[in-house]
Amino acid sequence: MEDTSRNDIRRLLKVFGVQADEKILRHLIENPHAPALKLRIKIEDLTDYGDHPPARPLSFEVEGEIRRQS
Repeated sequence: MEDTSRNDIRRLLKVFGVQADEKILRHLIENPHAPALKLRIKIEDLTDYGDHPPARPLSFEVEGEIRRQS
């Protein structure tokens, strides 16, 4: 199970990374006078656990800045 889970995680993050890169670059091009972007990336578990939800739901955030080229 661990290899399958890791592969699924990596695949999901790779797809997200490629799509996010394209969207962020397009946003920077379309908004040339905008300052550095301050972004938050959040992972939230949307799984329906039925009658057995986890004691602590999966939730994870990362914040960072995207600087413009100098």
